[in-house]
Amino acid sequence: MHPQYPSPRLLLLAIAAITGVSFAAESTTTVSTTTPVATLCVATATSGAFFDLRPDTAVIVAEGEKHHKGIHTEDYVARGWDYGSNFTLNICDAVVKKIGDVVGLEESLWRNVSAYYKVEGKVYSLGQQSGELVPRGRKLVLQYTGGSPCGSSDKKKYKRHAILEGATHKSHELESRSWGSSKKDDDDDDDKDKDKGKEKEKEKEKEKEKEKEKEREKEKEKQKQKEKQHRRKSATISFLCDHDPDTPTAASFVGTDPDECAYFFEVRSQHACAGAEPHKKGSVGPGSVFVIIFFIAVLVYVMGGVFYQRTVAHARGWRQLPNYSLWAGIWSFVKDLLVILTSSCARCIPGRRGYRTLSVSPSGAHRGREDENRLIDSLDEEWDD
Repeated sequence: MHPQYPSPRLLLLAIAAITGVSFAAESTTTVSTTTPVATLCVATATSGAFFDLRPDTAVIVAEGEKHHKGIHTEDYVARGWDYGSNFTLNICDAVVKKIGDVVGLEESLWRNVSAYYKVEGKVYSLGQQSGELVPRGRKLVLQYTGGSPCGSSDKKKYKRHAILEGATHKSHELESRSWGSSKKDDDDDDDKDKDKGKEKEKEKEKEKEKEKEKEREKEKEKQKQKEKQHRRKSATISFLCDHDPDTPTAASFVGTDPDECAYFFEVRSQHACAGAEPHKKGSVGPGSVFVIIFFIAVLVYVMGGVFYQRTVAHARGWRQLPNYSLWAGIWSFVKDLLVILTSSCARCIPGRRGYRTLSVSPSGAHRGREDENRLIDSLDEEWDD
């Protein structure tokens, strides 16, 4: 008995299954676990709008180097108007101008200041550099935090509250004293010693209460000082879209809170307008996606047509292709068109072997006929010979 070998079709299916399994295994093992790195000063909204404010960032240009047109080399200045001082800031980076002696910041953090203002020669920081843009609707928001310590507007309220507490405390003491004196007058002489002992105890209790109140006040002051140390100035920048390309990027001061901890600015820029995200290297673009879809559609069309023609119509050879008669007719049409074009081009080639062009002008029509007759006669003689 001859050994039975599997059919070629089964072998092909087995090879495809094995390669598919190995490819799947390789794809699962080569999955990258690295997280994508966010680009600074770039944001994509949930609606798909893309924002890139990197052209608005002021950069430092070394001496002797030429910078390209449109690159900012100076910080933005926002007038404070009624605030009393102007503000200097940069977008998504530290300020270009070097500053020193920043209030409430260590020297290592001076180079990272992105916004500041000066008052009486002192530099107050409004926050450290940050490139995290946050799209909110059609606007972009950029926030700087970790600036100089900011004060509290509750100082006057606290002083008034302490004065009122002292006044009430004194009134209570006067009432207690008057009450004690009236009670002494009404008591008998025999009970004076007892009353004096009670008064001493009450005075001791009052002194203890005073000490407790002082300790509470000290704790409150410590807490407020801690809050002042933790609270620092910050800057919030809102970007507005400006479609005019000739208008330069400009910053303006909006306002601050009563504690002078949070400052608000607006920046008008053409780069704050929503756009389409550019194509990244290594990613599939729209053109390649269209080509992939086209080839998949052609492959499905051919394979589905071949399967149908082979199984249902029982066709063999080239007739297994879908719409074979249509493609064959197109090929014959192309061949006929090529024959017509070649024949028409051959007519334009000038004649040889003694043939010459005949004059067709109206004045030489009679001469042309005579020439034709002579040519025919000469040909007839040659054939007779």
